[in-house]
Amino acid sequence: MRTIELLAPARNLECGIEAIRHGADAVYIGAPRFGARSAAGNSVQDIAELTRYAHLFGVKIYATVNTLLHDDELEEVDKLVDELAAAGVDALIVQDVQLKKLVRGRLPLHASTQMDNRTVEDVQSRAAEGYEQTVLARELSIDEIRAIHEAVPGMPLEAFVHGALCVSYSGRCYASEYCFGRSANRGECAQFCRLPFDLVDGKGRIVADPRTGKPLRSRHLLSLRDMNRAVEIEDMMDAGVSSFKIEGRLKDVAYVKNTTAYYSGLIDEVIKKQPDKYCRASHGHVKLSFTPNLEKSFNRRFTDYFLRGRTPNLACLATPKAIGEPVGTVKDVLPGRSLAIAGTASFANGDGLCFFDADDRLQGFRVNRVDQQGRLFPADPSVLAQLKKGMSVYRNLDAEFERQLSRPTADRRVAVSWSIDDCVSEYNAFDPEEDKLEGTQTGFRLTLRAEDGREVHNFFAYPHELARTPQDENIRKQLSRLGDTVYSTTDSEIDIRFTDNWFIPSSVLAEWRRLLCNLLDLKAAYAFASKERNALPAIEGGASNHTFNADTPLMTCRYCLRYELGCCIKHKNTGGQGKPLAIPAQEPLAIRLVDGRMFPLRFDCQRCEMLVLRPEQ
Repeated sequence: MRTIELLAPARNLECGIEAIRHGADAVYIGAPRFGARSAAGNSVQDIAELTRYAHLFGVKIYATVNTLLHDDELEEVDKLVDELAAAGVDALIVQDVQLKKLVRGRLPLHASTQMDNRTVEDVQSRAAEGYEQTVLARELSIDEIRAIHEAVPGMPLEAFVHGALCVSYSGRCYASEYCFGRSANRGECAQFCRLPFDLVDGKGRIVADPRTGKPLRSRHLLSLRDMNRAVEIEDMMDAGVSSFKIEGRLKDVAYVKNTTAYYSGLIDEVIKKQPDKYCRASHGHVKLSFTPNLEKSFNRRFTDYFLRGRTPNLACLATPKAIGEPVGTVKDVLPGRSLAIAGTASFANGDGLCFFDADDRLQGFRVNRVDQQGRLFPADPSVLAQLKKGMSVYRNLDAEFERQLSRPTADRRVAVSWSIDDCVSEYNAFDPEEDKLEGTQTGFRLTLRAEDGREVHNFFAYPHELARTPQDENIRKQLSRLGDTVYSTTDSEIDIRFTDNWFIPSSVLAEWRRLLCNLLDLKAAYAFASKERNALPAIEGGASNHTFNADTPLMTCRYCLRYELGCCIKHKNTGGQGKPLAIPAQEPLAIRLVDGRMFPLRFDCQRCEMLVLRPEQ
């Protein structure tokens, strides 16, 4: 049986806790320094608090230390590894190969997607080097994932299922460093790929989009849509994926709640269908007070991104901003006043709506008021002049949904059972097998068992006094009061094994209950802290980090503008026109920033890759 893990992002402690509450089996969070999102670092104290909470559910915490390191930083990183290990972190996600020797078995290592893990050979190398999980490149197809799993079955494979996409292979983008002095491999990406470009030919002329005839001027030519593989979860499991990763360490808590809850539900559905093949990696049952909906969280519209092979419409050339969910079309407009939308969606004051204008530019407005007839009154009525009947309208901010998510929206509990009997013994609170029962003259033994197999008990010296009234109901009432813990129980899970109707005051039962819950918490922490660490082999070589030099392309992409525009002869895609289109331009093609800098494009059709080059290349 293969263990399945939903891996959720955490920008901070709050996001991490909510990810756990909404169904995550693991959470990845930025260490104070050296993470691939420099703006998402967290104190070791916050990480320690998160691990304490996570381990109550068997949830794991992975700290990201996945930047390339400078030699003068190794001493600081060495100290940080000690601090993270003491904080209870379960693994480090790393990119720099120096960490193999530096960590010295203190923590398991996961090979970051920044290491560009794309081939069977890549993953075989990670296994030989001692990595305990490999984060696959986002660009891999189902068949490529399956081939890796079959070749390296002992390596847990982690794959992205949702969120923003990098247009270059991870770890092989140097555009931000070259253009702005901010290295993506040092956690400082300036999002070069989200900028507007002109597509120009060899003579500097702006190229027309062969699908529409409109000039590709100031278009977001490298800005990909967001990943959404919700419908592919079962196929990805069957192909060998064990860890399903949601992108978003810069996203807010509402995004984390919504996406985590949605994918957790999908994974539960697959496991329910195939219970003999898969199981969840953590414990506890989640109750939601809202209905998750991926379209209501930040998105640039969606793509499954090469999972089923190369497909068109990977990019959103019009905008890198959130577009959101389609909510209908414009029904009518009262200029300067209001509009009506044809569709089934309902609206609320504060909603954010958007549309594409006649020039295919994204425009947006805030709804100031919705009247009883459902007419919408924009905060800025001048926007109505751009709206025409039949235009598609999207909602990129659902005010009511956001209000829902601003409140407590999930409760996660570990099911427990109780038993109480009237005996006394020498005991070991953590190991029932060491108990030596001596009789039933006085005292009580209380046992607490969790659904994940943890069990603790304690023996309490307390006189056996007969009660005047039946006591079972009150005992069950007191032991079931678990509201300030992560545990839950029912009457049927409380077994009272008394030889007579003994009286125990409610206050005493409450004190015993608290003690046993604390012991169970401690046993969770102890179970994680006592795990043996497998020392990494002392390998001098291994996979080398990609370096940036004069011959290195700024970007190496599986995404290809030729294919996106319907002009790929090799794959014979047609852009919807029935035959491959021709770019009406003289090659070589280049993309041009607004400041005039030109970046040549090279198309390696044999490898199906597009390279973005430096101007001098």
